[in-house]
Amino acid sequence: MANTIGTDILIQVQDPQGAAAFYVEQLGFAITAQDPMIELRGERINLYIEKGLPLGPVLEVTVADVDATTRRLVEHGCQVVKDEPAFPRRYVKDPFGLIYNLTA
Repeated sequence: MANTIGTDILIQVQDPQGAAAFYVEQLGFAITAQDPMIELRGERINLYIEKGLPLGPVLEVTVADVDATTRRLVEHGCQVVKDEPAFPRRYVKDPFGLIYNLTA
């Protein structure tokens, strides 16, 4: 399997500006974009913050076929927690609590 974990982590919070301020003030990050979501780019990892119900950190996993991978993961105990084809994003939660966005 030649899937890869991306350098992006997303969090959803009720107060994106407040969360971004925390990471800037307490950890020294810099806001690098505001639209369509707040972006804090780093040397090796990028943090994205958007308004929404908190899910916990969402990692990005690139796969060859999003639909086939989703089917296989669901068959092995995962659940789709968000599916927004127009964005596109599909969040899958595995049996161990990790949430990731499947991308092609």
